[in-house]
Amino acid sequence: MFENALAWLTATAATVLTALVPGYGDDPTPVYNGYVEADYTYVAPSVTGRIRGLSVAEGDAVTVGAFLFDMDASQQRAALRAANARVDQAEANLRNLETGSREAEIAVIHASLEEARAAQALAGTTLARTENLAGRGIVTQAKVDADRSALDQANAHVAQLEAQLRVAELPARSEQVIAARATLDAARADAEVAAARLDDMRTTAPIAGRIEKVYYTVGEVASAGTPVVSILPPDALKVLFYLPETVRAEFDIGQTLALTCDGCAPGIEARITRMASDPQYTPPLIYSRDERRRMVFRAEARLDRGTGLLPGQPVTLERPE
Repeated sequence: MFENALAWLTATAATVLTALVPGYGDDPTPVYNGYVEADYTYVAPSVTGRIRGLSVAEGDAVTVGAFLFDMDASQQRAALRAANARVDQAEANLRNLETGSREAEIAVIHASLEEARAAQALAGTTLARTENLAGRGIVTQAKVDADRSALDQANAHVAQLEAQLRVAELPARSEQVIAARATLDAARADAEVAAARLDDMRTTAPIAGRIEKVYYTVGEVASAGTPVVSILPPDALKVLFYLPETVRAEFDIGQTLALTCDGCAPGIEARITRMASDPQYTPPLIYSRDERRRMVFRAEARLDRGTGLLPGQPVTLERPE
């Protein structure tokens, strides 16, 4: 009776250990249990604002550059209009300095100069006639002096207008032009910043994938850096599992493991991409030969596309024979 009970307990314990402890029992191939995890891409606005439009829903497939959401941008559009107006103003000021006075102003000076030259010619003719008459004793010397003074005044007026015309046709001084160009460059830079801030209010998909989660709705205020949606890329699935300290050295980065799970298709593989350098354990830990068996090392294995696995799904890994 006692022997039968002992045999039953021994068989039961062996069955339980076979199920719980990898490699125990008749099957010498150790297995390592883990679960599927995903590297999500969290898409967040770069500025705080109220969500104006949201074009995706959970489960939607998106491509790179696809529109996701935008924020209210009335202030940014107004700032861009003001910046563009300052650019126009700076460009006009620079053109004015580079070309001199306006054409209408120069035309007025030309007209005045033509009138002055006509008066100059008339004064010269009058003086010549007066001098001729004075030589014959018909007019007095006072009349000659008066006509000569009138010619001198006409000559001075012509010279004044010619100098004024030259100044009007000259461009501004180099220092003024340099300052105007610097003002224009600064205005253009401000316009570029305003355009970039307006563009920041519109967010597109940085990668292709599936919308996993939408965290905000239209009308809510989203803070800068806070995700509005998360995207699951097609190649972002990986398996997290733990290797005992006793077999840690038998695994290498790049090694391929066979994967099985409930309902999975056969032939799924995962490639080790990361293994932790530091062990994990459950305290208290005593650094003895026996206690080292309690140490485990976290490892990650990347999955190929199209496996059909889902985040959180439990899986089992083993080294292929």
